[in-house]
Amino acid sequence: MAIPRELVNGVRRLDEYDLRRLMILARGLLLHADGPPSGAVDEAGAVPVNVTYRQEEVRCGKDTCSACPHGPYWYAYWKEDGRTRSQYIGRHLPGEPLEEVVPDRGR
Repeated sequence: MAIPRELVNGVRRLDEYDLRRLMILARGLLLHADGPPSGAVDEAGAVPVNVTYRQEEVRCGKDTCSACPHGPYWYAYWKEDGRTRSQYIGRHLPGEPLEEVVPDRGR
Protein backbone atom coordinates (compact mmCIF):
# COMPACT_ATOMS: atom_id res chain seq x y z
CA MET A 1 0.00 0.00 0.00
CA ALA A 2 1.42 3.36 -1.02
CA ILE A 3 1.59 6.27 1.41
CA PRO A 4 -0.80 9.03 0.29
CA ARG A 5 0.97 12.00 -1.27
CA GLU A 6 -0.87 14.43 1.04
CA LEU A 7 0.55 12.61 4.06
CA VAL A 8 4.10 12.71 2.67
CA ASN A 9 3.76 16.43 1.91
CA GLY A 10 2.38 17.05 5.41
CA VAL A 11 5.31 15.23 7.03
CA ARG A 12 7.78 17.25 4.94
CA ARG A 13 6.27 20.49 6.31
CA LEU A 14 6.81 19.46 9.97
CA ASP A 15 9.46 21.22 12.04
CA GLU A 16 12.14 19.28 13.94
CA TYR A 17 10.10 19.11 17.17
CA ASP A 18 7.05 17.65 15.44
CA LEU A 19 9.20 15.24 13.40
CA ARG A 20 10.67 13.87 16.63
CA ARG A 21 7.16 13.49 18.07
CA LEU A 22 6.13 11.66 14.90
CA MET A 23 9.12 9.32 15.25
CA ILE A 24 8.13 8.54 18.85
CA LEU A 25 4.58 7.83 17.71
CA ALA A 26 5.75 5.57 14.86
CA ARG A 27 8.20 3.70 17.10
CA GLY A 28 5.49 3.28 19.69
CA LEU A 29 3.13 1.85 17.08
CA LEU A 30 5.83 -0.53 15.84
CA LEU A 31 6.67 -1.56 19.39
CA HIS A 32 2.95 -2.04 20.04
CA ALA A 33 2.80 -4.29 16.96
CA ASP A 34 5.68 -6.36 18.37
CA GLY A 35 3.91 -6.59 21.68
CA PRO A 36 3.27 -4.20 24.57
CA PRO A 37 5.35 -3.97 27.72
CA SER A 38 4.65 -7.02 29.87
CA GLY A 39 2.85 -4.99 32.55
CA ALA A 40 0.58 -3.34 29.99
CA VAL A 41 -1.42 -6.50 29.30
CA ASP A 42 -4.41 -7.15 31.53
CA GLU A 43 -5.65 -10.53 32.78
CA ALA A 44 -7.73 -11.07 29.66
CA GLY A 45 -4.69 -10.44 27.47
CA ALA A 46 -6.10 -7.17 26.17
CA VAL A 47 -3.64 -4.40 25.28
CA PRO A 48 -4.69 -0.92 26.41
CA VAL A 49 -5.23 1.37 23.45
CA ASN A 50 -3.71 4.33 25.23
CA VAL A 51 -0.11 3.14 25.75
CA THR A 52 2.27 6.05 25.13
CA TYR A 53 6.06 6.07 25.12
CA ARG A 54 8.34 8.79 26.49
CA GLN A 55 12.02 9.34 27.02
CA GLU A 56 13.02 10.56 30.46
CA GLU A 57 16.17 11.38 32.34
CA VAL A 58 16.32 9.86 35.84
CA ARG A 59 18.09 10.82 39.05
CA CYS A 60 19.65 7.88 40.87
CA GLY A 61 19.26 9.44 44.32
CA LYS A 62 22.86 8.94 45.44
CA ASP A 63 24.21 12.00 47.26
CA THR A 64 27.68 11.58 45.76
CA CYS A 65 26.60 11.05 42.13
CA SER A 66 28.08 13.70 39.86
CA ALA A 67 26.60 12.22 36.67
CA CYS A 68 22.91 12.82 37.42
CA PRO A 69 20.57 12.84 35.67
CA HIS A 70 21.09 9.54 33.83
CA GLY A 71 19.49 8.55 30.56
CA PRO A 72 17.49 9.26 28.58
CA TYR A 73 15.52 6.03 29.02
CA TRP A 74 12.25 4.94 27.39
CA TYR A 75 9.14 4.36 29.52
CA ALA A 76 5.66 3.15 28.57
CA TYR A 77 2.63 4.83 30.21
CA TRP A 78 -1.01 3.76 30.28
CA LYS A 79 -4.15 4.19 32.40
CA GLU A 80 -5.40 1.25 34.44
CA ASP A 81 -8.21 1.37 37.02
CA GLY A 82 -8.10 5.17 37.02
CA ARG A 83 -4.35 5.24 37.78
CA THR A 84 -1.42 6.01 35.54
CA ARG A 85 0.88 3.02 35.25
CA SER A 86 4.39 3.00 33.83
CA GLN A 87 7.01 0.49 32.87
CA TYR A 88 10.70 0.89 32.08
CA ILE A 89 11.49 -0.09 28.47
CA GLY A 90 15.22 0.62 28.26
CA ARG A 91 17.73 2.86 26.59
CA HIS A 92 16.40 1.84 23.14
CA LEU A 93 12.97 0.85 21.91
CA PRO A 94 12.84 -2.75 20.63
CA GLY A 95 13.33 -2.81 16.89
CA GLU A 96 15.14 0.54 16.95
CA PRO A 97 18.61 0.43 15.39
CA LEU A 98 21.39 1.00 17.88
CA GLU A 99 23.43 4.16 17.47
CA GLU A 100 27.00 3.70 16.33
CA VAL A 101 29.53 4.65 18.99
CA VAL A 102 32.13 6.98 17.54
CA PRO A 103 35.34 7.41 19.55
CA ASP A 104 36.28 10.97 20.48
CA ARG A 105 39.61 11.58 18.72
CA GLY A 106 39.79 15.25 19.60
CA ARG A 107 41.57 14.66 22.91
